[in-house]
Amino acid sequence: MDDDNAPRGVVDPEVRAYVYSLVSALGGTGADEEGRYVLGDDALACLKDIKRWLKLYDEKANRLDVARCLAEANLVKGDLLEILAAWPEDATEDRVQSKIASACLEILVPLTWPIEKNELQTTVNHHRHIPYLQLAQISYKREILEHASSCILRTVVRIGLPSIALPIGERGSRDEGIIKLLLYFLRNIVMISAPQNLPVEWNEAEISRSATIQGFHQQDVFALLLTIASNMGEDFNTQDVVVLEILFYLMKGIDIEKLFMNEAQLEAKKSSDLQGLMAKEAAMLRGYAKNAPTRHNRFGTMIWVKRDDERMSSVSGQDILSNSQQTMTKMDQSKKWNRPRQRGRNTEQDPNHYDIPVPLTPSASENLRSFVEEFLDSGFNPLFSHLRRAIEREADRVLEAHTQQYFYLVSWFLEAERLRRKRKQNKFDEKSQATRASAEADNFGIVASVLNQETFILLNRFMQDRLDLKSWHEVNAGMRCFTQILYTVQEMAESSLEDDQEIAENIQNRIFYEETTYDRILTILRDYKDQGFSYLDAATELFHVFLRMLERYSKENVDLQIRSRRRARKLKKVTTQESEPQDTTAEQDSEAEDIVEVARVSKERKFDFSRFSSKFLTQSCIDTFVIFTTFYKDLSTEQLKRAHRFFYRVAFKQEMSVMLFRLDIIALFNRMMKGPDALNPASPMFREWDELTRQLIKQMIKKLQQRPELAVEMLFSKISSTVFYLEYGYEKQTINTKPRAPAELEVKGGLSRDEQIGVVVAVLYEDKLDAIDFVTNALKSVIDERRSWEAEAEARNIFNIDNGQDTENQTEPFKVPSTIVKPDNDERKLAMFKDNKLQLLMTLAGLERVGPDDDPDCTWIVPSQLTLAQLQETIEMIEKSRKDPITQYGTEDPVPVEEMLRRKTVIRPRVEFDDDSEGDGLATDGEEEFLFPAGGPTNRKTDALAELKKKRRKRRTSTTSDVEIDDEARDAKRKARALAELEKRRKLKSDVLVHDSDDEDDEERDREFFAREAERRKGQSMKVLKALKAAKEDDSDASADKKRKRSEGGNQRRKRARYSATDSESGIDELPHLRDVRSSPNPEYQDRSTRDENSGWETPLSSPQNNPLNEIDLNKVLLHQSMDSFAPEKAPILAIDEEDREEEEEDEDEAMLVPSNTRMRGRLALLDDSDDD
Repeated sequence: MDDDNAPRGVVDPEVRAYVYSLVSALGGTGADEEGRYVLGDDALACLKDIKRWLKLYDEKANRLDVARCLAEANLVKGDLLEILAAWPEDATEDRVQSKIASACLEILVPLTWPIEKNELQTTVNHHRHIPYLQLAQISYKREILEHASSCILRTVVRIGLPSIALPIGERGSRDEGIIKLLLYFLRNIVMISAPQNLPVEWNEAEISRSATIQGFHQQDVFALLLTIASNMGEDFNTQDVVVLEILFYLMKGIDIEKLFMNEAQLEAKKSSDLQGLMAKEAAMLRGYAKNAPTRHNRFGTMIWVKRDDERMSSVSGQDILSNSQQTMTKMDQSKKWNRPRQRGRNTEQDPNHYDIPVPLTPSASENLRSFVEEFLDSGFNPLFSHLRRAIEREADRVLEAHTQQYFYLVSWFLEAERLRRKRKQNKFDEKSQATRASAEADNFGIVASVLNQETFILLNRFMQDRLDLKSWHEVNAGMRCFTQILYTVQEMAESSLEDDQEIAENIQNRIFYEETTYDRILTILRDYKDQGFSYLDAATELFHVFLRMLERYSKENVDLQIRSRRRARKLKKVTTQESEPQDTTAEQDSEAEDIVEVARVSKERKFDFSRFSSKFLTQSCIDTFVIFTTFYKDLSTEQLKRAHRFFYRVAFKQEMSVMLFRLDIIALFNRMMKGPDALNPASPMFREWDELTRQLIKQMIKKLQQRPELAVEMLFSKISSTVFYLEYGYEKQTINTKPRAPAELEVKGGLSRDEQIGVVVAVLYEDKLDAIDFVTNALKSVIDERRSWEAEAEARNIFNIDNGQDTENQTEPFKVPSTIVKPDNDERKLAMFKDNKLQLLMTLAGLERVGPDDDPDCTWIVPSQLTLAQLQETIEMIEKSRKDPITQYGTEDPVPVEEMLRRKTVIRPRVEFDDDSEGDGLATDGEEEFLFPAGGPTNRKTDALAELKKKRRKRRTSTTSDVEIDDEARDAKRKARALAELEKRRKLKSDVLVHDSDDEDDEERDREFFAREAERRKGQSMKVLKALKAAKEDDSDASADKKRKRSEGGNQRRKRARYSATDSESGIDELPHLRDVRSSPNPEYQDRSTRDENSGWETPLSSPQNNPLNEIDLNKVLLHQSMDSFAPEKAPILAIDEEDREEEEEDEDEAMLVPSNTRMRGRLALLDDSDDD
């Protein structure tokens, strides 16, 4: 690289002179030193000056002139490497030599730094220097890896060993800088590769990946990387991202399957690949031989093809003469439309891309495999757990590319671990079972740092963010990582260790719990367009593995629950107030902010695999696999199997073969089987694809016979309605449901109208300020319109007066019409129907809604009853609340303004049910109207006993025959009685509930009334007890002579009837042992009596007839006392004997007026006494 070869004017001559003088003063070789390199007197100062030129001129001025001059001066090969090679290994105490070596390293790092073209910062000067510097860096790498006299990499490692040996607490900034320089230098060496668009003058194998791996292995670089990685987090903190870059550029593009093959397997793999290539070549030659040129190929050929529409087409070439099919095929190829694509930016290959495979030599494969195994055993967990934490907290040293490299390396090492286990199992197959069992006993703890919940969260967030940003290469890295995690979990589930099985069960439960994971995978598969084959391969593999594991897991766990999320608005509570003391903590202040944010509301539901599998039955998902299948000639057996399983699932498991009935898909399958470029019949997947194609075509023919419309639909993609019609023969019926109106709100607390408006305005103030403006502007426009109407009316009156018309005789005054409130846009129209807060504000402002509540097109109007003053007052209220919104209500326990709103209680009308089992419906007509007893209390005496005697006397003297009444007649009588009673109650007009409200406050009258009632109850109690005592004596006398009692039965009945009648008129005060209920010794009755007196049951309108509580209490007292005295006997005083019962059964239509037990006897006494009053 002489100066004469460089074009003039590329570098400033003055800069070149300064740089060349520094390189000359650094040192050189001489004849007197036997060809050894000798340092100059100020070598260390020269090295520092060169470093300053690189930093201040190239970096600060964004130029590459100094680097170009140093490359032309051959500084690296002629000076720096010679200085490092001259440093003996045993001279560890020579501080001057150590400083000089460190200075050389500080210059080597910027000279070998990867050159990146930035379109925003690239100038003409960069385009001049970058190609030259790229070739110079390749020469640097070749000389460093293959130096003639020394191991440069080992010498560089020696520079950093003193700093590495120090504990992390004792290292200074210089020590950390030396370690960083060492690692960056190794990173640069790995990254340097031959550019694709530049010629190389030397053998590329000297700078290949294999040469780099060999140099790292021989010069102890791998040992250094293992030491740093295994102690990451303990002795090293900031070096993790540099080690990550070294591993990424060292591992990318390497076939892991070949890496873990032994020599025999590798040779077999190479031979099989060679056979496959030879078979493809033979098939290509056979296809070419069919249309091979002949000795007449020097003659041109062109024919005319007459088509069906009488049009002519020209086709050229001798191959069209073989057959008519070839002619049509060539004409179709000429008609193929090649869609023009947009010209992409001419960018070079990104160094972070990992799609290009990199071959390795056997020795390099062996060395790299040993390093990978040692790294998995000792350094994987510390390094990747530390990297994950750094990525999560977004450390300054972590760049965007590091996250992609992290997930790619996770996928790479997980696959390496799986293949290493498989290799171990194959190795121990030939040995004893005990050895094999010990080999299988290794758990997956060495990769546990990437199988935890934190890694899954980071991976999901990374994939979703990059998917939204359409960073396809980063999404590809995430998909590879997720796929390898699924493979690893699947092997853990099949492990013989129970711990691995439990961990695998837990991981699967976490992965399959989130519904967002399902949606993301479907989105990736559905949105494939032109991201490249590597992206397509990763997307289809991820979907295939995920679907298989999900199907198996859902079968094993029938009650699988997943969490689905939907977007909803969430309003944080306001907890601060203006009167809050100033010494509140910052935490309380942060929690007190009123922030309206969009949150996700989670809800668990049972997982349905058929429901999920139906989601990928879309045309876009099928198109993705169709595009993947078009590369069938380059696909491996596993990839062909992946595509076959998808189409088989669609056509037969999901029974949606209609989705595959498309001409391009059928033609693709037919071409794979019987085309000129068909699959090799010896391929393992040929038979399965052939069977799938035959069955699919068979179903298509059958479907064509059932649905002739399919012949047209085969030209197009299928939508859901078309698929439904082709499957069932009729269109799918859809029901359009009306939108549901929101719940009506109201303001709590009984506030005034202006306060209610203030509450609603404060709620709408934060995020719906435009809604407040809309209501205010609507009211202002109504005011303007009303004023114009009033001005028009006034002008008309003046005109009538001027014309002599009498305006006073006009009966109808001028009335302003109602005004319709029109929404200003479509969103406002929807908000007027959906936003219940806006509806509440409009209602409080006086607006009214015209039409049903569930009508989205309902109209809001400003009624004509609202005056201009009222409208103006409403506007002032809204403006006042808007200027100073009140966010809290209450002093002791303040309530946020949002909690002042609640749903309005809607009283629904009562529904009357017509139930045939409850009668004939006669008693329900109008029965709800009678809310008081028919007639109420009356002053006239009852004639019930007299009428009963009269009816009994008539029955005895009646000569009618005893004809049994049938059920129909009895029902007719009952209905007639019910109708008569109903008509009677309808005619009654009582003033029972009609009274003057002023009388209710007469305390003196109430006191006198309660005193009379107390005396009356006391007297009644004494009478009832005397009657019971007399009944006991009569019963004992009657049991003496049964025959005499039978003969005098009629007299006894008349006597009892007279006794009852007399007793009802005169009272039963002569019973001495009947006490007042309040004075009863039983605490139950005493407490109940007191409660009855305090509860206010006894009113001026109350009576024993109308007071059910008094009846129940007195009856209980009578039964209680009578059962104590006459338990074994019956009280016959009002009992009806057998003869009377027979007479009563003859007439079933009459009501039972006289009860036959003691309780009803007490009620009858109360009824008679009330009538006497």
